[in-house]
Amino acid sequence: MHNQFFIKFLNGRIDCRDGIYKGSLYKDIFVVVMKGLLEDLVSSGMPGPRPSFSIFDIVKTLMILAEFGSIGRGKLSEKLSLGGGAVRTLLSRLSEAGLISTSRSGCSLTEEGKRLYMEIKKVIPKICRIGPSELTFAEYNVLVHIRGGAGRIRKGIEQRDAAVRAGAKGAVTLIYRNNKLIMPAITEDVSKSYPLAYQQIRDIIDFGEEDVAIIVCADDPRSAEYGALAAAWTII
Repeated sequence: MHNQFFIKFLNGRIDCRDGIYKGSLYKDIFVVVMKGLLEDLVSSGMPGPRPSFSIFDIVKTLMILAEFGSIGRGKLSEKLSLGGGAVRTLLSRLSEAGLISTSRSGCSLTEEGKRLYMEIKKVIPKICRIGPSELTFAEYNVLVHIRGGAGRIRKGIEQRDAAVRAGAKGAVTLIYRNNKLIMPAITEDVSKSYPLAYQQIRDIIDFGEEDVAIIVCADDPRSAEYGALAAAWTII
């Protein structure tokens, strides 16, 4: 399954390799394929040792390789806060999936890996550290932007719980709708209820209708970032 990036449907052609969106059907189906691919990579049913890394370690690895181009295993281990054995298994699985190549200078994304990373960026275009505001409540805070995920949001409880399971202290979920940023079950206008937070978020994110922003707070940077990825994962 790992290299099957080409899908056709009776009502249209969906080319995952080219990354060309042809309406919401393509987007919905490609996200399912993308999530399935990444979840397969952490499956204990794959050959090799049982993985001691998470799906978010894989996403983070793709982000690191996209940023640095090539990186050695030791440096990657440091950036992921994972042991050498876990990183070896992670890289082995990415290599078997055709997503990375390895050499003496380190590992780097293949063309398939770059395309997968760019598709992830289309769904999660922004994830970054932010400073304190009325909506933060820990030392480390991360803001993540998810395209078009509002329809999967209820009251934000599922996103908060996912963030907490990943080590964060909690999360605040926001929806952009009708030119307003709202917090489900709390306020219909964040700009009035939390003006400093609103301005901070708008300075970072270029919202589209029905987009979602999640602020995740934690006592350490890794838990904040992985909490943000875990919260985002619930709605993509």
